[in-house]
Amino acid sequence: MNKLEAFGTNIFSTMSALAKEHNAVNLAQGFPDFEPDPRLIEFAHQAMKDGHNQYAPMIGLPALREEIANKTKECYQFFPNPDTEITITSGATEAVFSTIMSVVNTGDEVIIFEPAFDIYLPAIHLAGGKAVPIPLDFPNFNINFELLEKNISPKTKLIILNSPHNPTGSVVPKEDFEKLAKIIENKDIFLLSDEVYEHIVFDNQQHFSALQNEILRQKSFVISSLGKTYHLTGWRVGYVIAPEKLSKQFRSVHQFNTFAVHTPSQLAFSKILAFKDLYQNLSAFIQAKRDLFLANMENSGFEPIKSQGTYFQLMSYKNISSQNDVDFAKQLVTQNGVASIPVSVFYTHKKDDKIIRFCIAKKDETLQKATEKLCKI
Repeated sequence: MNKLEAFGTNIFSTMSALAKEHNAVNLAQGFPDFEPDPRLIEFAHQAMKDGHNQYAPMIGLPALREEIANKTKECYQFFPNPDTEITITSGATEAVFSTIMSVVNTGDEVIIFEPAFDIYLPAIHLAGGKAVPIPLDFPNFNINFELLEKNISPKTKLIILNSPHNPTGSVVPKEDFEKLAKIIENKDIFLLSDEVYEHIVFDNQQHFSALQNEILRQKSFVISSLGKTYHLTGWRVGYVIAPEKLSKQFRSVHQFNTFAVHTPSQLAFSKILAFKDLYQNLSAFIQAKRDLFLANMENSGFEPIKSQGTYFQLMSYKNISSQNDVDFAKQLVTQNGVASIPVSVFYTHKKDDKIIRFCIAKKDETLQKATEKLCKI
C-alpha cells in the first residue's frame, strides 16, 4: 500500500520534466542557474583532499554549529547553545519532516497557512496527524488571526509558519509574530518556523525571526537553509535551532532519518560563514533580479503581486486566459517555452486565483529570455 498515493507526483518534478522535454526556460523549480561563491567549492575540495570524507557527528560538525550560533547572534541578538540547540540537517526538507515526526502523533492537529509549501502535508499525513488549513488573505497573503483562533482546538499540537513565504513572497511582520505568541503562550502548542529565505527580503524590509520573541523561542523549531543562502541547493544542508528539550525530541528522529550530513559541505559552510557580506548583501542581489523581471514584464498581459522576499514572483494571468492555472502553466511550457508553477497546487482544495509562480533566482540573461517569451503572449 502506498501511504502517499493520494499526493501523486509533486508539481516541481512534473514541470521540470516538461521544461526539459520542450527545451523551455525553467522558472519553475526554486534553484539558481548561476554559480556560488568559488571559495565554497575550494573549501569543500580542500576538505575532501584533507581526508574529511567519513561520517560527521549526528548533530553536525562543531565548527559549523559554532559559526551558526555566531551568525544567529549577529542577526537576531540571540546566541543558541551550539551543542544543545543547533542540529545540522540534510536540507530544510529533512528538517521539516523530522520536526513534524518528532512532535505530531496520531490524531494531533497541525495548522498550516495556505498556499503552503508542498512538503508539509505529506509529512503531517505520515505522522498520523490532521492538517487544518487556514487560507491567507488574498491578495496580500496576510494571516487572518480571527480564523486562526477559531481553528485552534484541544487537539492542536503544531502551527507551521513560513516567512518569507513560499510561494507568495509575502513577509510576516513583527506584530504578527507577537500576536501569535500571545495566542499560544499558555497552550501546549509548538511552532515550526520555516525561515529558509531569511536573508532574501526586499524594499528595505526586515526579516523577523521567531528567535527574536522570547515566548516563541521556547516553543519553536526554527529552520534555515544554507543551500538557499549560498546558492547551493544541491548540497542539501540546513539546520534547526530549538530549545534543548525540543532539540532532543528532534534528534531522536533525525538520527534514524538521515543520521549525518555530508562532511566536506559542512566544513565548507563553516568557513564561508565568516564572510558576513555574502548573506548581508543577498537581499539586494536577488531584489535586483526581481526588479529586472518586473520591469521587463510591464508591457505584458500579466499583472504582478509584488514579491516582498524569497526566490519567487507571483503573476496573475486573469487578463490573458480563463483556463485553470494548472492547464495554463502546462500550456505556457509547451506553447510558449517558459516553465512556472501554478499556485493552486499549494492549496488543499486547489483554490485557483489565476496566479502562477516564477523563480527569479536566475541569471539576468535567463530572465531576459523568459520575459521576452512571456511578453509575446
